[in-house]
Amino acid sequence: MTVPDALREFALEPADNARLANLCGPLDENLRLLEARLDVEIRRRGDSFRVLGARAVSAEQTLRELFQLAEAEEVTPQRVHLALREHESGRPTEGERADPGIRLPRGGVRARGHHQRQYLSNIHAHDLTFGIGPAGTGKTYLAVACAVESLQAQTIHRVVLVRPAVEAGERLGFLPGDLTQKVDPYLRPMYDALYEMLGFDRVARFIERNVIEVAPLAFMRGRSLNDSFIILDEAQNTTIEQMKMFLTRIGFGSKAVVTGDVTQTDLPAGRQSGLSHVTEVLHGVDGVAFTYFDARDVVRHPLVQRIVQAYESRTRGTPQGDPGR
Repeated sequence: MTVPDALREFALEPADNARLANLCGPLDENLRLLEARLDVEIRRRGDSFRVLGARAVSAEQTLRELFQLAEAEEVTPQRVHLALREHESGRPTEGERADPGIRLPRGGVRARGHHQRQYLSNIHAHDLTFGIGPAGTGKTYLAVACAVESLQAQTIHRVVLVRPAVEAGERLGFLPGDLTQKVDPYLRPMYDALYEMLGFDRVARFIERNVIEVAPLAFMRGRSLNDSFIILDEAQNTTIEQMKMFLTRIGFGSKAVVTGDVTQTDLPAGRQSGLSHVTEVLHGVDGVAFTYFDARDVVRHPLVQRIVQAYESRTRGTPQGDPGR
């Protein structure tokens, strides 16, 4: 270990007590989070910082970036976590840094990490994009954001959000209510993203006018969707036949995004997931792009990342046919 890597001493300028307080958080909770995540020791006197540890350089870079952000936004522990995730997943290239992100009526959305940037690039450049990886990597949220952006730009006339109605290892039995009430629980995550991006009243108006359509996968049969942005979520729960049926719904002027996690299928035992099958069938097909996420891309609570990593390690270490699998 060299001294420059082990010890960093620097000042954050311009001196601004309000920004420093925002950066450090109540009782320096943001600094303590950085210490725990990077295994460093941070000491501060005013705007002067002393960082000791093998990853002191990373800590300094993160502190400087967060200090710049502190001028315009609140630096919460969640924001610190996201900044650390961006560092761990790779720095953006010059072209990626120039990307303005996704513009939405209620603010913007910016990709975090290399795989998210690649995912957005693929969505913009291809008619059919697959986002495959664990929960918490932003696959569905970014796809919905792209759909809303396209709708606002009037490059498409309708957003169609599709999800297979498969129970996650449970048997819920008879669900009362009309058709909408029966399928709504399966589609709630996409509703939540829409409400956050457009607001409840605007989403309700778009759904009433059929500009936004949220439907179970079974209702796609026999349709041809033109000038639409179509998202198939939780695609690991499609059968091979359902996946083929969905992909052949894509019409002229349309763009489709398929998201899912092949490690969390809820299909009956012995049924192959249409998502895992399609990665082999469409590999190398012109106009189709695949983006693969992993545990390093998780942008939820840090514990979620560790849970995903633990399951990945367990899967890699368990032989085929082992009941523990």
